[in-house]
Amino acid sequence: MDPLVPNQVRYQTAPHSDSQYSNLPKSAIRVGAKKFCIRAEPLGRRLNMASDNLPWLTEGVPFPDPAQAWDQDSEAPGLLAIGGDLNPATLVDAYSHGIFPWFSVGQPILWWSPDPRMVLQTANFKLHRSLRKTISRFLTTPNCEIRIDSAFESVILACASSPRLGQAGTWIVPAMVQAYTNLHRAGFAHSIETWVDGKLEGGLYCVAVGNAVFGESMFARSTDASKLALSALVALCLEHGVALIDCQQNTGHLASLGAREIPRADFLAHIRQAQTDVGPVWQFSPLYWEHVLSA
Repeated sequence: MDPLVPNQVRYQTAPHSDSQYSNLPKSAIRVGAKKFCIRAEPLGRRLNMASDNLPWLTEGVPFPDPAQAWDQDSEAPGLLAIGGDLNPATLVDAYSHGIFPWFSVGQPILWWSPDPRMVLQTANFKLHRSLRKTISRFLTTPNCEIRIDSAFESVILACASSPRLGQAGTWIVPAMVQAYTNLHRAGFAHSIETWVDGKLEGGLYCVAVGNAVFGESMFARSTDASKLALSALVALCLEHGVALIDCQQNTGHLASLGAREIPRADFLAHIRQAQTDVGPVWQFSPLYWEHVLSA
């Protein structure tokens, strides 16, 4: 959820000096203070080029093996491919293989599959005392409720506009808002929403393929509103036998709630099985709170 450095990645087109590959895009990408060049290599065509090549996705071309993603010693760990599109079928295919898009305004679509992968195993969710009290108060206060999929577009727009510590912009660019709204309409993206007195106070959105659930982003307009939504998602997942929620990148906040890193190979093995299982019923009952309150 909410990768840490999307706003630090900068993309610029650069002139291509190699006439042999003059029809291939070459890019300069900046990650933090480091700038490095990449040359997109069409899948299915072997070129004798430097080790920083990335596949350039075109229509009908499958995603590369996630094992080909840049490793931890590179400037952009987990970077796998460039280009392609954000159509629902493409996104479902990507998530089914442990791949997700992450880019900023002015960049091409960048596809990622980091190793290790941050996941929240639902059985290991840490409900701290203060959050337990917040949930108990939420349950006993009139006009407080968790809703699912009642305002997906409002949730993703709120996530896109919420300020992030250390970030000047957002990775949820307009193209991503439209793409995930389309994915929601196709039945693969969902919003978990915290409502108080008829107002949307916080929430998150996620992607689900079968019983594989992938967290994307959260927002809060009042204290603990996003934590309530995440706790509700965990409760829903426990109700329906969802073993883990993908968190993509390591953050201290997620780690404090019980998330941890696992090898990408283990993550991929999990989602290969989970996506074939029947997914959750995306409705929330207050009875589900017992799954987290009794832990």
